Amino acid sequence: MRIISGKYRGRAINPPKNLRARPTTDFAKENLFNILNNLVDFEQCDVLDLFAGTGSISYEFASRGAKSVTSVEINAVHHSFIRNTARSLGADNIFAVKANVFLYLRSCPKSFDIVFSDAPYDLEGLDEVVELVLADKLLKEDGIFIFEHSDKYNFENHPYFWQSRSYGSVQFSFFKK
Repeated sequence: MRIISGKYRGRAINPPKNLRARPTTDFAKENLFNILNNLVDFEQCDVLDLFAGTGSISYEFASRGAKSVTSVEINAVHHSFIRNTARSLGADNIFAVKANVFLYLRSCPKSFDIVFSDAPYDLEGLDEVVELVLADKLLKEDGIFIFEHSDKYNFENHPYFWQSRSYGSVQFSFFKK
């Protein structure tokens, strides 16, 4: 796993073998950020990375100069890896939060420009994440919510659905309010 662009470009991230996360592939990640490069000014963005896993997406946003990146991960080993990696990179704009995503979304007082979710594809209640993110004021006006999922899901009929992209087994659904 590597950081694709920005000030940490080319840095290898080597998670220990005991991490059970399924990181977004470099191919899908590169294509996702190619899309985002044309849509947002990263330096003006507060980003929320849900089910952060290895922190791969968080590092990409931080590398591109995001104002802040909040990485939410419930697994203690993964959370610690994200904190330690952010520290070793010198990425003081990454804030690792050890929390259950569903509880965090219900109580988060902050609003974000970009919300990214890469929940386990077989997670019970997976589609509830979409509703929780798009409810209330979690996503700023004109903000973008990116939901990574398997091809078993289709959100085209959701009122806030904007577009989708497919990269092999990785599907991204984009939502805007």
